[in-house]
Amino acid sequence: MSLSESKVTDVLPVESSTSALAWGPIIGGAVAATGITLILLLVGSGMGLTMVSPWSGESSSAATVGVSAAIWLVVVQWLSSALGGYLTGRLRTKWAAAHTDEVFFRDTAHGFLSWALATLFVAGFLASSLTSLAGAGASAVGTAANTTGIAGGAASAVSREGPDLSTSYFTDALLRPQQVTQRAHEEDGAASTEIARILLQGAARGEVPDNDKTYIASIVAARTNLSETDARARVDAVLKQIEDAKVATQDALDKTRKAAATTALVGALSLLIGAFISSAAAALGGKQRDEEEDLVATRY
Repeated sequence: MSLSESKVTDVLPVESSTSALAWGPIIGGAVAATGITLILLLVGSGMGLTMVSPWSGESSSAATVGVSAAIWLVVVQWLSSALGGYLTGRLRTKWAAAHTDEVFFRDTAHGFLSWALATLFVAGFLASSLTSLAGAGASAVGTAANTTGIAGGAASAVSREGPDLSTSYFTDALLRPQQVTQRAHEEDGAASTEIARILLQGAARGEVPDNDKTYIASIVAARTNLSETDARARVDAVLKQIEDAKVATQDALDKTRKAAATTALVGALSLLIGAFISSAAAALGGKQRDEEEDLVATRY
């Protein structure tokens, strides 16, 4: 074995004793990004409040407000990510004896970690607010769904009666009198409750059977002194209104679902772009940091 081969065999790899991960700049950049995010969100809230008004005709449309809010949130994400990533790159110390490509990778990794930490900070800070908004939205959707047909008063009436809906409906069907005129006049509350149960059962099935429509028309005729034909027409008209309200509510819920899906996709894309911006800004800040340090060493 030659001397040169012996020397090559004895060569040991050079390994730094310090970690390549600097948490100080990462945390500093994340805190700065979080602060900028909150400030810009407050500015956006103030601008958004100028777009709405309690006076009729003076507010922007809901679509305009929603699009403006989405655009502003994207701008906030990008600006805060750029600032946090840049500070992360500029605040780190120079890595000695590291290849240029390795330095670039470490800077981008630090920028990404700074963005991720800032995102967690903002998500934690806004968690309670988002929960409140979600609860308000769910309450509004529940209120809208109740308007599809006599759910509020009828449900409370059913609960006061005791038995569950299906049992009460079939019990009423068994005990329906042959002549409903006298009962409709004497048992006003019972007739109204029974009609409510029939409508609820029809909503659960998706339709009201013809025999139930005939029975309801008989009660309406007895209560209003209308003919059977006019009473049946009134019943059909009311059922049509209930169906229209149900379809309108379903359409509104479907639009809400599509809007939520679009918002989620746009938000995810914005976060990914924010991560890229933070990484690129950190690489830029690190490059300027190293160039500035080399310039000082040359002058010295």
